[in-house]
Amino acid sequence: ASPEAKARTPTLAAGSSRHGPAPADSMIRRRAQQGFTLLELMVVVAIIAIASAGVTLALRDSTQTGLEREALRLSALLESQRAQSRASGVPVRWRSTETGFAFDVLRADTQPVVWLAPDTFASGAAIVLGPEPIIGPQTITLRSRGHAQQLQIVTDGVRPFHVQSATPAPQAP
Repeated sequence: ASPEAKARTPTLAAGSSRHGPAPADSMIRRRAQQGFTLLELMVVVAIIAIASAGVTLALRDSTQTGLEREALRLSALLESQRAQSRASGVPVRWRSTETGFAFDVLRADTQPVVWLAPDTFASGAAIVLGPEPIIGPQTITLRSRGHAQQLQIVTDGVRPFHVQSATPAPQAP
């Protein structure tokens, strides 16, 4: 062929053939063979991590949750009775019983006397909650039967009662 004929022949672009542009399905096949991008993999790993964390938090030990709920409830009841004692000038005494607890006050029928979780029990001496503003350091230990978990409800006598973790007592062999 003459040099003029070669000049009129178009040059092939990279990736094209003499038969025209590559069909769309072959481009799709090439993309499918390349795999996932790093960004796509990171998104999938992040979604799995978030889902795992959600499941872990949702599966908390019901005994632990129940004991925490009981401790917060008793702490609020103690503070309520302490305030009532200071306002009325009549001492209020809290004590643990076989089935729950009791507040020795003038109208004991209005006070809760049982634990919400039946396997909860308290240990500690009876506590007098007033009528003086300073009552001395107090501690009540809550436990769940058959479990090593225990929580303490404490006050230094001036500040309100609050819940704190307690290390489990060593088990006797």
